[in-house]
Amino acid sequence: MRQELSGLTASRGSALGRARVRLPHVLAVVEERIAMEAVDAELERLHDAIDRIRREMRAMRERLQGALAHEIGEFLDLHALLLDDPDLLSGLDELIRSSHYSAGYALRLQRDRIAAVFETMDDDYFRSRMDDIDQVIGRVHAALHRRDTDAQGLAGEILVTDNIAPAELAQLQEQGVVAVVTSAGSALSHSAILARSLHLPLVVGVTNLLQTVADGDVLIVDGGTGKVVVEPNPADLRTHRSQLRGYARELRELNRLRREPNLSRDGTAIQLYANAESREDVAEAHALGATGIGLYRTEFLFLQRNELPDEEEQFHAYRDVVLGMSGRPVTIRTLDLGADKADRTGLALQDEPNPALGLRGIRLSLARPNLLENQLRALLRASGYGPLQILLPMVTRREELRQARHELARIARDLRSEGHEIADRIALGAMIEVPAAAISLSGFIGEADFLSIGTNDLIQYLLAADRNNDALGDLYTLLHPAVLRVLRDAIRLAKARRVPISICGEIAGDAAFAPLLLALGLEQFSLHPTTLLEVRRTIRHCDVPYLRSQAPALMRARDRGEIERWLEKQRGH
Repeated sequence: MRQELSGLTASRGSALGRARVRLPHVLAVVEERIAMEAVDAELERLHDAIDRIRREMRAMRERLQGALAHEIGEFLDLHALLLDDPDLLSGLDELIRSSHYSAGYALRLQRDRIAAVFETMDDDYFRSRMDDIDQVIGRVHAALHRRDTDAQGLAGEILVTDNIAPAELAQLQEQGVVAVVTSAGSALSHSAILARSLHLPLVVGVTNLLQTVADGDVLIVDGGTGKVVVEPNPADLRTHRSQLRGYARELRELNRLRREPNLSRDGTAIQLYANAESREDVAEAHALGATGIGLYRTEFLFLQRNELPDEEEQFHAYRDVVLGMSGRPVTIRTLDLGADKADRTGLALQDEPNPALGLRGIRLSLARPNLLENQLRALLRASGYGPLQILLPMVTRREELRQARHELARIARDLRSEGHEIADRIALGAMIEVPAAAISLSGFIGEADFLSIGTNDLIQYLLAADRNNDALGDLYTLLHPAVLRVLRDAIRLAKARRVPISICGEIAGDAAFAPLLLALGLEQFSLHPTTLLEVRRTIRHCDVPYLRSQAPALMRARDRGEIERWLEKQRGH
């Protein structure tokens, strides 16, 4: 019988397929004991499942490229660390050996033990990491019960589940999944961001989803409206075909914009830079006509390896980015390890009480002088091959900029004395992602040659809302009066001081937010290449002087609802 469910749109697109329902693994396990003589075989079965997941994650890590290597890689790295945790593994073995529990039930008990410890913690960050524990244990449990035909059976199907881990998405798409629907989740989560990059329709937060949809039901998923139709009728099928034709037309229209300039309807020039971290990203940015690279992440050189990259390896990587943009400007961010980006070298601390507020970004680089020197030497040498500027992450105070600039000048002198060709002047910029830096910007803006606002961290620190915590999905948002005021003030001050300023967070790549950012005065966006054409199209329909005339009304908004109504009004203009 036809039913219509509603959720939140997380990734646009329309899909038709049969439902593959995946119930929460840890909730489906009942107590089960095994005979004493079966203990060794059960332990072997558990270890085989764990090894299988390790191999899958390692293979996926090797296949990933570009931004997906960065976004999904962070979760794979974290999950690999959890999977090797000696306390987790020894606890599982002990439950099977001493109590003769089945591997599946031992996983359930160990999960509950860890959850009980996490629940007693006062720190929201650590409590939110329980999601990662659940995902790792869920993957092992699935491997315990997996049939060899499971993966092949996913082709052309729609996954229906409670939640989806970012690390699963690329694998699911490879296996032929055409859409994902979840009962939990947030439209601003990492999973949603990755689904958009993969162009995989995703609807999240569907009430009563697992109680309504059964394995094998035919579904239509509309990622644009958040609607899920169970057992569609002929009219639904006609609408679906029409939507597919509409998406195809939209894709053709976007492709026609590849060579078009970044101009608004009134002729205002807007600069669209690309975020990148691989040669593939750089090539795509070049082909799409990006103004340059606004954020090149260097963490990929340090992750998933047991030794630090030396100066020569870093130099070749940075030089190739500069050469790849054929004279267009390139901004390379110094190492931003820490928080949820852990490395195998021990560079990022593993036992910090609160990693999100710990030794990360420029703090880590300044605390490791040899690390910073090697990276700055490599960057300065690469500057001899084209326009390059350096961006410092997690800046909090003026002294950090001054110390970095002093080191940059000293290293530049050394390199010139060694006979290296480097640029006459290297611009040094600061990422504004700590509320203290945004609020006190007037006190140190003179130390920076340019600014880049990292809204991903700025919003979560400003609103005390972890962007990876699905329970806070409604709170973590650009559409909060405090966030708008901080952005407006930073953009206004930078313009007054004639300091270039851009936004490089995820919101810069969301075309729906472009009118709002233009109204606040933004003229430089830095975004993932896959979203560049959509943002360019939206900007070409915007009247910038009109939007800026509407900024006072926007700043008078008292809550999210009033900001959303302002946005809706602009869409009709």
